[in-house]
Amino acid sequence: MKIAPKALLFDLNGTMIDDMQFHTQAWHQILTEDLGAELSYDEVKGHMYGKNSEVLARIFGKEHFPEDRVTEISFEKERRYQKAYFEHLKLINGLDAVLEQAYEKGIKMAVGSAAIPFNIDFVLDNLNIRHFFDAVVSADDVNESKPDPETFVKAAQLLGVDPADCIVLEDAPKGVEAARNAGMPCVVLTTTHEKDEFSSYDNILFFITDYNDPSVKELF
Repeated sequence: MKIAPKALLFDLNGTMIDDMQFHTQAWHQILTEDLGAELSYDEVKGHMYGKNSEVLARIFGKEHFPEDRVTEISFEKERRYQKAYFEHLKLINGLDAVLEQAYEKGIKMAVGSAAIPFNIDFVLDNLNIRHFFDAVVSADDVNESKPDPETFVKAAQLLGVDPADCIVLEDAPKGVEAARNAGMPCVVLTTTHEKDEFSSYDNILFFITDYNDPSVKELF
C-alpha cells in the first residue's frame, strides 16, 4: 500500500545520522568532569532530549547557570561532539536514495530538530544534502521543544503542507509524541530506542532499522 505523503519531516540525530552515542559521550564528559554532576552514562542518556538549555535545567535546575554560561556550555558540548563524530559522519544506510527519490517525486522535505543551527549546518553542509530540504526548524526557531508539536507544525507551515499530509521520521519517543500532538503519522528508526519504548503511541506507521527496509517503499 502506498502512503503517498506530500511532505517528509526528518528529525536529525538518530534519524538521519546515527550519532546519539557521540552526543551522550560529550554530555557525560562535560556534566561529570566539567560541571561536577554525579551521573552515570545511562542517566545522562535518559536526559538526551530537547534543547541543550533544557538538558541543563533538568539536571541542575532552572536558572542555575546564567544565559551566557548556558550558551558557552552548549557550544563547548557541540564542539566536542563534532570533533569526535566528524570522521564517522554519514547518512544512515539507504537515506541517500530516499532523499533522491522523494526529491524527484516532488515530495517536500524539512528537518525538524532540537539541535542548534551549528549542528544542523554541520550535517547538511558536510554531507552536501542541504538542497533536498525546503525548510529547517532548529532549537532556535521554537519556544517549546518536543514533545510539544511546535517543531513539526512550524515545519509543515513553512512547507505549505497540511499536517495530516506529512509523515515524520523519528528515533525518539518524545519525537513520536510531538508528531502525534501535531496530528502526524510517524515512521520510527530503532537506532536509539527499542520498540517497546514506543508502545503507548498510536501514530506509528512502522519501525525500521535503516532506510533499506522494504517498508520504506510504502512512502512512495
